[in-house]
Amino acid sequence: MSKITVVDAIMGSGKTSWAVQHMNEAPASKKFIYITPFNDEVTRIKESVTGRTFRSTHNEDYAGKKMHVLKSWIADGGDIVSTHALFQKADDELIDLLTDAGYTLILDEVMDVIDVANISQQDIKILLDAKKIGVNEDRRVVWVSDEYVDGRFYDIKLFAKAGTLFYHRGKFLIWTFPPRIFAAFDEVINLTYLFEAQIQRYYYDLHGLEYTVKSVRKSGDNYELADYDPSVEGRTEIFKLIDLYEGPLNDVAKQKNALSSTWLDNAKPEQMKTLANNTYNFLYNRCGAKGFDALWTTKKDKKTRRPKIRVRSYADSFLHLNARATNDYADRWALAYVYNRYAHPFERVFFEDRGISVNQDLLAVSDLLQWVWRSRIRKGQPIKLYLPSSRMRSLLKAWANYEI
Repeated sequence: MSKITVVDAIMGSGKTSWAVQHMNEAPASKKFIYITPFNDEVTRIKESVTGRTFRSTHNEDYAGKKMHVLKSWIADGGDIVSTHALFQKADDELIDLLTDAGYTLILDEVMDVIDVANISQQDIKILLDAKKIGVNEDRRVVWVSDEYVDGRFYDIKLFAKAGTLFYHRGKFLIWTFPPRIFAAFDEVINLTYLFEAQIQRYYYDLHGLEYTVKSVRKSGDNYELADYDPSVEGRTEIFKLIDLYEGPLNDVAKQKNALSSTWLDNAKPEQMKTLANNTYNFLYNRCGAKGFDALWTTKKDKKTRRPKIRVRSYADSFLHLNARATNDYADRWALAYVYNRYAHPFERVFFEDRGISVNQDLLAVSDLLQWVWRSRIRKGQPIKLYLPSSRMRSLLKAWANYEI
């Protein structure tokens, strides 16, 4: 089993800087694959790591054949930087190429490591009745038909053969990222914050992947790994930079579940209009913010599907909820987070059915902080924040007081 080190440190503490330093100082014989969420971070790594030459699929010439190119580079033993989106497509051939190839994986931020497989409940029943698949005691799906070679369920066959499918409450097949890939590396380094709350942590626990949690600190001009100690994060000082709105614009979301995904899906048009007006009122009247000063977010389909939240004058200031690892908005200071984050129900019950408890509150504040950190607070400068959900405000305060 590969050695997995989770570098859990607050945004801006130097995780990426440590990783760049680590790669620059590593002997030439060591090989790296660096996986990051966004293409602009691919460019940053290529420019920052001066001790070796990284190849990347961030090139229009590779359109439609990026996985093939990635595999050829691994066969050549090259250093590679790529995105989560490509790495999530890992297959048996890629894992075979990585096994004993001497690579270290650096995974910048957690990935989407579980999803609902694209197969209907009726088709699942057909496969079970035809004895094409079986389900073992931990609800893992096994492929039991030697006769089936190709067809509409070929992807299900491959996932089952890889041990990455689970039968979920008699309704869904849940795909998980192939855990064998982590064993194929000599070393795995995962850069993130509040790892305890991340879906990838529950995934590691599900598959019995052991990991060590470290932090990072600056020593002179250098960065070094240190024992994990959240008490040194300076949460109180960070919270002082946030001018958190408290006033009547919050009245629309007093209930604990208000602004959750389900609440938004069932909201009435007048509630959506109120949220839009309140967000505009905060950004324009209370902050005096221009479009290039502001960021706001909500559930993505509530921006486009009726009834929707339409914040006039700030259409181009929308930044999706899952934004991470980008510096493109580092001058923004007027923020509105119009959402109440809960784990997706299928994710929560999938892990809880297997005895793994999901910390909903820590997950919520983790995602909120990642989004807020896209703003100028990352530079130690103050921001104004409209957070209408009473639950999300209380969680942010609890985080600042080290209560969660």
